[in-house]
Amino acid sequence: MSFLKAEWRKLAIANYAIDKDKLTEFIPFGTELDLWEEKCYVSLVGFLFKNTKLLGIKIPYHINFEEVNLRFYVKRFDNGEWKRGVVFIKEIVPKRALTFVANTVYNENYETMPMSHQWIENEDSRIVEYKWIKSKKENNFKLTASKESFEISPGSETEFITEHYWGYAKVNNKKTNEYEVTHPKWKSYKVHDYIIDVDFGKVYGIKFEFLNCMEPNSIMLAEGSEITVENKNTIRTTPQQHV
Repeated sequence: MSFLKAEWRKLAIANYAIDKDKLTEFIPFGTELDLWEEKCYVSLVGFLFKNTKLLGIKIPYHINFEEVNLRFYVKRFDNGEWKRGVVFIKEIVPKRALTFVANTVYNENYETMPMSHQWIENEDSRIVEYKWIKSKKENNFKLTASKESFEISPGSETEFITEHYWGYAKVNNKKTNEYEVTHPKWKSYKVHDYIIDVDFGKVYGIKFEFLNCMEPNSIMLAEGSEITVENKNTIRTTPQQHV
């Protein structure tokens, strides 16, 4: 049985090309950075969880909720092939129980904050907006995009960003938690305009305050789909790689 089943919908994504050295301390054991055309990306991602089930059970008041995360991209060579995955600097959700479970079971970096969202569909466009509050400051990530979706092109930057099917969480310098995320290939929308009003230093830590002064290299909106998060494996320095 999958650990979690849900839908991830309306994923707003802002990608920043940064110096690789800024991520060195966050790279989990057994993985290495995964680059897009020699660019090292971190991404701000906001989306909505819908119809969430934990171990097959819908938990009251924890079925539909927002998440905003800051993540980067890694890969791991295992059994003759590359696994492409993501590492989360921090994942923000509005429910304390979610934070407790994710941090305890997967050693992730969840934090609970007040959150809200709105989706507005007009005659020829759609607006997707995610808000969260940290230290009494409201942060905002808002996109205006096309109403119609399109297939993501093979080999494109959008495919690179959305087609990572593993999650990695650093436990310590000799241990990493690994879990598979499954979903079909997503569709995307053309983004016409965006607003990012985020205090990266307050929300994600002083080491990411530099993002306050940067413009994203690209902005994306993916439709999302049903997803599963599978049970974790633990990667160790010992010959027994999966536990």
